[in-house]
Amino acid sequence: MTKNVFIIGAKGIPANYGGFESFVEQLTARKESQDIHYYVACRRDLSENKADTFEYNDATCFNVDVPDVGPAKAILYDVNAFKWTMKYIKKNNIQNAIVYVLACRMGPFIKHFKKQLRQYNGTLFVNPDGHEWLRAKWSAPVRKYWKYSERLMVKHADLLICDSQNIEKYIQNDYKQYSPKTTYIAYGSDIIKSTLMDNDQVVTDWYTKHAVKLNNYYLIVGRFVPENNYETMIREFMNSDTDKDLVIISNVEKNKFYTDLQAKTNFESDPRINFVGTVYNAQLLKYIRENAFAYLHGHEVGGTNPSLLEALGSTKLNLLLDVGFNREVGKDGAIYWTKKYGNLAKIINDMDNLSEENINDLDKASSRRIIDQFDWAIIIKKYENVLVTK
Repeated sequence: MTKNVFIIGAKGIPANYGGFESFVEQLTARKESQDIHYYVACRRDLSENKADTFEYNDATCFNVDVPDVGPAKAILYDVNAFKWTMKYIKKNNIQNAIVYVLACRMGPFIKHFKKQLRQYNGTLFVNPDGHEWLRAKWSAPVRKYWKYSERLMVKHADLLICDSQNIEKYIQNDYKQYSPKTTYIAYGSDIIKSTLMDNDQVVTDWYTKHAVKLNNYYLIVGRFVPENNYETMIREFMNSDTDKDLVIISNVEKNKFYTDLQAKTNFESDPRINFVGTVYNAQLLKYIRENAFAYLHGHEVGGTNPSLLEALGSTKLNLLLDVGFNREVGKDGAIYWTKKYGNLAKIINDMDNLSEENINDLDKASSRRIIDQFDWAIIIKKYENVLVTK
């Protein structure tokens, strides 16, 4: 009998960018089990003229209208997606469905939907994501909401699928009063090389535009937010002696964070530092990773970070902030730095003098981490085992 799985919380597929979006893309594209049918919520802005439903990767995708109500837009999107889901389940009398909610945004509403879902013997799965309530971009009242919402999502979930062992421990410890049922399934990645070649037009155009040379730059890829430690990475890079560039791929807005960062580091005075904007071409981004000298990762809030996995699978040298989330993923395939003044600058200097043999050893170890623990084939199999047996 087919298991119907409704996925709520990603912006939708086809995926352009984003961890949850890429995850849903892979989950549906690489489906092995014939006993699962996916339904995927996709966010449709009111100005967009898109069909209500469409098929993609053999999944039924349903567009959910959501007005632009500021920070509450993501919450409203989840609520409206769950409304659509319950309406569809009722109309078609679907029994034993699984509703899988990605992130903990809609906690105050989840009891209501869980009650409806139970009437059809449905099951609620939740991915708690990372510590959203710790993100510096949120005001104190918003952080309080995220923590409250997370508590309610944990309380009412039948199963929490954690993509980080550290997150699973946190859920078990902080919410032990609910005896939460959890399982660990990581985010996925691969070590497949980019399809692009050195002389492809899209490659030569990008490297020429940004005046960057192959294997002569350190790379940062990630959201431009304080908890990703841009200030430390930029300051330490500026204090290093490297003659390589620092290429920063991010959706940089010239907001208060940007101006404060500029004032604290004076990064515009250093010609090595190169903000290049976003790269939405997945093959080009992979090529840029492969041809970086080293990758810098400063994330300290969240679970298994997709950008880190992609770097471990593509970039030879990976320099990671020394926190539990990153150690759990990188293990012996990376070098670790702290926020202590001078620590990362010294490591950068040391990396510039690292032997080819040592670089290759680290490259093999990081690739082995992906092959053994995070390959998409492994992750999809784990998901399908959980989904079919529930």
